[in-house]
Amino acid sequence: MFETKPWLQFYGDVPHTLEYPRVRLDEVVARTAARIPDAIAFDFFGSTTTYEELNQAIESCARGLGARGLEPGDRITISMPTSPQGVIAFYAASRVGAVSSIIHPLSTTDEIAHYLTLSNSRFALTLDAFYERFAELHDRTPLETLILARIPDELSAWKRIGFWATHGRKIPRIPAGAHVTWWTELTNGSHPRVAAPNSGPDELATILYSGGTTGAPKGIMLSHTNVTSEALQVATWVAVSERDVVLAALPIFHGFGLSALIHAGLLAGAQLVMVPQFSPEIVAKLMRSKQLTIMAGVPTLYDALAKHPALRGADISSLRAAFSGGDTLLPSVQEGFERLVAERGGSVRLLEGYGLTEAVSAVICNPLHAPREGTLGIPFPDMLVKVCEPQTDRELAPGEDGEISLAGPPVMLGYLDNPKATAEALRQHADGRTWLHTGDVGHMDEDGFITFACRLKRMIKSSGFNVYPSQVEAVLEGHPSVAQSCVIGLPDETQGARVKAIVVPRDGASAGDALADELIEHCRAQIIKWSCPREIEFRPELPLTRLGKVDYRALEAEYKEGAASPQRIA
Repeated sequence: MFETKPWLQFYGDVPHTLEYPRVRLDEVVARTAARIPDAIAFDFFGSTTTYEELNQAIESCARGLGARGLEPGDRITISMPTSPQGVIAFYAASRVGAVSSIIHPLSTTDEIAHYLTLSNSRFALTLDAFYERFAELHDRTPLETLILARIPDELSAWKRIGFWATHGRKIPRIPAGAHVTWWTELTNGSHPRVAAPNSGPDELATILYSGGTTGAPKGIMLSHTNVTSEALQVATWVAVSERDVVLAALPIFHGFGLSALIHAGLLAGAQLVMVPQFSPEIVAKLMRSKQLTIMAGVPTLYDALAKHPALRGADISSLRAAFSGGDTLLPSVQEGFERLVAERGGSVRLLEGYGLTEAVSAVICNPLHAPREGTLGIPFPDMLVKVCEPQTDRELAPGEDGEISLAGPPVMLGYLDNPKATAEALRQHADGRTWLHTGDVGHMDEDGFITFACRLKRMIKSSGFNVYPSQVEAVLEGHPSVAQSCVIGLPDETQGARVKAIVVPRDGASAGDALADELIEHCRAQIIKWSCPREIEFRPELPLTRLGKVDYRALEAEYKEGAASPQRIA
């Protein structure tokens, strides 16, 4: 069925196939700089950088890195928030012919040691505030050159003073004699031009990392073509242009922040409003002041924005596209945000999409002009999607739940130094194509719209039947007394697993047996009995991952460790 691509009828003006630039990542930016040199590329706390200035900064950084010994094929770890220095270094590594390994800036020392060793990074870039986490790693990792940047490096004089007064003075001083290279020294010095690398567009460009919640994080190897093809797909889908102002608030260690926002925006010539600290307060302020046209985030962000007092009375009618990913978008959250925008003069729809770092980021999304409620949308141009019987290449019929599998230009090269995991994820099917088995369960309807059920590893087997936690959570959160929920499976001698729900009540709701009974009956009226929770536990909040998603694995771990919590057993 997938060969017929039934989803193409919903493309509207979007081309069915695209012509991808066969160039390195840095050459994409250089092409935009040649086309619109004086247009603004970055806005960082009000300090702006034009495309020509950005291209020059990339060249200066590449020369500085080359002068300090970074060579084609070398690895450089970038441990930075979303900031000009982190982005410039990413493209400068490409210009040298090196490979960037991008990690969370709040990683612990042991995590950093793992990343440095796995990627074999001789160079690393981080903020001065995180120096201590790298200071002792020279002796037990490949690290030779540590580059330190400061947030004020990219700010105006007045902004620097303000930053020092509020944040900078709290940052510990770097010890005298510390073996570091400062960002300003690296980029402002006079260094010889680096030779154009021989690396081709299909060679390794960057390494991103899996979540690591079920063991050590895996390095996901992405080529120049992988990153640029995904960026072009996103830019084409949303019709990103030089007129757009894109909120770049998602972290650059995440594929969506790096490719779908930063690289797609720079490819199209948009202005990026870069935010190193992601919070509803900061985003609300920028929505008021920057006339944003495009934004993306996780559902918890949109829920917080819909309730934020800073947006009352604000004109946010410039917003034309908003996307949610990373977790299930509840109808109540979608409706709340869309109502906010409508009240503030706009008419934007909050749309869901789907992606994973093994395919850089988003590869499925709802069409702007014809979204289908309750679905993730349809594949981007040049993407093939089919639903298979788990762990096989047997395609299932429309409406049947199975493993979502992908093929197309953004699909990764493989996992770094992990051929076993690579062979499990990337499989050649009978059609001769290499397919990425995502580990996600869902189904496709007759028109090609995809509906997500859950992670394959998260699916609960209760009395021999499949239980999809996200389905149960959606039902629970449709109750007026529920603000948030998480559904997990607990071992059970008779059922194999029993369904437990951890619930955060809405303000004013009285948590207790009466509400637990009401929620269980609410579920029984809407979903089949084996999917209904047998236990309800109330908590004031749920644990979140660094990306703001509910951390169901942390909750599962509590019960594996024998944690006892108040609960209501049906």
